[in-house]
Amino acid sequence: KRTMSAAFTRPRTRRTALAGALCAALALGVAACGPFSDKKRTMSAAFTRPRTRRTALAGALCAALALGVAACGPFSDKAEAKGPFGDLTGPQIANKAIAATKTADSLTFDLAAKTTDGPMKANLSLDTRGRCAGTLTVGPTGTAELIKPDDKNAYLRFDEAFLREQAKGEDAATQEAVLKQLKGRWMKTPVTDPDAKDSLELCDLKALLGEFETGANLAVKGEETTVGGAKALMLTQALDDEKTTLYVATEGTPYLLKIVTAGGDEPGTITFSDYGKPVDAKVPPAKDILDEKALG
Repeated sequence: KRTMSAAFTRPRTRRTALAGALCAALALGVAACGPFSDKKRTMSAAFTRPRTRRTALAGALCAALALGVAACGPFSDKAEAKGPFGDLTGPQIANKAIAATKTADSLTFDLAAKTTDGPMKANLSLDTRGRCAGTLTVGPTGTAELIKPDDKNAYLRFDEAFLREQAKGEDAATQEAVLKQLKGRWMKTPVTDPDAKDSLELCDLKALLGEFETGANLAVKGEETTVGGAKALMLTQALDDEKTTLYVATEGTPYLLKIVTAGGDEPGTITFSDYGKPVDAKVPPAKDILDEKALG
């Protein structure tokens, strides 16, 4: 059963929880695509100057017959392909879409979902070089921020609402100590740290998109529509009481534009944008960084 939830329990698990939320969110859907076909069907005729009315009439009739033959399927060796992806099947389009999206230098996604732990929102930008930066909001207000500017270190920062949620169950003194130490500060951690390594898997674009491939064979072609002004083709797939709709760009590179899941335990929407836009993942100011080693 594919879900889009994340369990945020004790403070020491907050990084892996962030990873689980975003990775599971991406596992909600499947996606698909690749290069469009370059083949175009043409139908032209050259009409020269008629010498007589009879030859002109004959030419007109021949042209009309040629037009009719081209338009009629039974007389043609190849049927006219319809739609932006021609005669490709839903699974073929889905598989091409994920292939195209995997080759994107970078992208941004926005997630809004209802989970068993309450509402969840996320915004994450990532690229094929491993850089990523984003936010995750769990519940009404609690937000965590993540920055991975290189392959050495990662930085995490939590707002007060998030920290208080994580410190639930602790005595008042402990809660205040956590707030005093972490509020407004970025926690620095090596990417080789076992816990950080798990959470930072979400920065691997190809690995994340690889989770889409398992459901591609269920995709069925639907209607043409638009997403944020961009033309798209809908692909749907149903599993038990859950229906997932994929929106694939039909102009330019056929990237994923949106994934919508209705029904099931955790419905939600993921919208993709800013393909090819550089990821802003700068190291935070030194004065705002708290080395994780200092936490003991």
